[in-house]
Amino acid sequence: MDIQKIMRIIGFGLAVFVLLSFFMGSYFVINAGERGIVLRFGAVNRVVPEGIHFKMPFMEEIVKMSVRVQKNTTKTEAASRDLQVVHTTMVLNYSLQADKVGEVYKNIGLNYSEKIIDPVIQESFKAASARYTAEELISKREALKTEVRNFLKERLAPFGISVVELSITDFEFSQEFNRAIESKQTAEQLALKARRDLDRIKVEAQQKITAAQAEAEALRLQRQVISPELI
Repeated sequence: MDIQKIMRIIGFGLAVFVLLSFFMGSYFVINAGERGIVLRFGAVNRVVPEGIHFKMPFMEEIVKMSVRVQKNTTKTEAASRDLQVVHTTMVLNYSLQADKVGEVYKNIGLNYSEKIIDPVIQESFKAASARYTAEELISKREALKTEVRNFLKERLAPFGISVVELSITDFEFSQEFNRAIESKQTAEQLALKARRDLDRIKVEAQQKITAAQAEAEALRLQRQVISPELI
């Protein structure tokens, strides 16, 4: 086999390889729960939904972004209305708005959780907790959660992020505050016991009075029945 024939075979093989690469590189698949950001020379060109799509090889690349519900966990610190420092963990379930994923990628990028969600969560908790005392943060947790969730919805919507649900886990206070709460609870329990004891004593005294009155009435009736003639 001469050199020219070998070169023709190699050339043909390379041409087939290039054509196959071009064909295979022209199609891509977006899975369920995702959107595809098509970048042409690095700039956002269009957003495509789930399914199989065509792109221009060597000119366009694909970035996939999830529009499913995702979870973000943020540890934060704030001060209550009575200036008690409180630490808590907030768990946010959220999703990207499908029609805004292109803007999210263009304006924020893929690390939107660190850039947007975490700071807004911390800001919202600080703003809300400043309106509650430390004890109210515990006793009015549902009201606090609703307030923070509404704040998050308002602040995150312009960034193309939808709030699904929010959970506020354990509150952590200073040791001094915890001791004060324990002392208050102990005092309240003692006061409650004292009130119960007083109520019990009052009931017992009333029972004795009632019994004495009944006995006196019985004696009176006996005296009426026993006449001088019977004696």
